[in-house]
Formats: sequence, C-alpha cells, structure tokens
Amino acid sequence: MDTESLKSLLWLLVWGGLFYFMMRHGCGAHMTGGHGGHSHGSKGGAGPGGEVKDPVCGMSVDPKNAAAAAMRGGSTYYFCSTDCRDKFEQAPDRYLGASDLGTSAQEADKHGGHQHA
Repeated sequence: MDTESLKSLLWLLVWGGLFYFMMRHGCGAHMTGGHGGHSHGSKGGAGPGGEVKDPVCGMSVDPKNAAAAAMRGGSTYYFCSTDCRDKFEQAPDRYLGASDLGTSAQEADKHGGHQHA
C-alpha cells in the first residue's frame, strides 16, 4: 500500500471515530434517546413509562432520571441537560405559552401588568 492510500485510510478512521463520538455522546444522542440513558422531558401529561417532554428541545425525559429541573408558575419542568435548563431559565416565555407560565394575558391586564409570586 502506498503512502497516499494510508493517509486516506487514516483520515477515514479519524472522521469515522469523530462521527461515532458525536452520534453517541453529542448532538446525535438527542435523536437516539438522550444522553447516557436519560431522555428529555418537562411538565405535561406523562408519556409511556412516565416520561414528559423537555420544553426546550422536545425530547422525552423520565423525571426520575432528568439531568435538571426548574420550577415555573407552580409547575416543575424536566430537562435532558443543564444546557436546556439554562436556556429555559433565560427565556421561559420563548418555550412556554402564557397559560403555562401561570398567568394569562387577561389576568396580567387585571393586575396592571404585574404578577403575584
């Protein structure tokens, strides 16, 4: 085998290894059921096996094995990762409707635009 063929084979193995790593532990883990055995989830009707939906990425999460959780409007939301929870906490209304936040737009108008804790 010549040197160019060996270089090509080596690069193929490097890229293949990188692809495997990303699919197993990176972004591809979201498509294959979550990171390291847990899924994504949040408040809402529990799905099969008691799983709920992560409001940020939409994946199913078992609340017992969730990587993170946050309280909002009297409800607990479960997340696949701390990154998803952090995104949620920075802009919750981006991921939830007004009714999910515990106050509708009409209720906010009745109270002069403020919310009660």
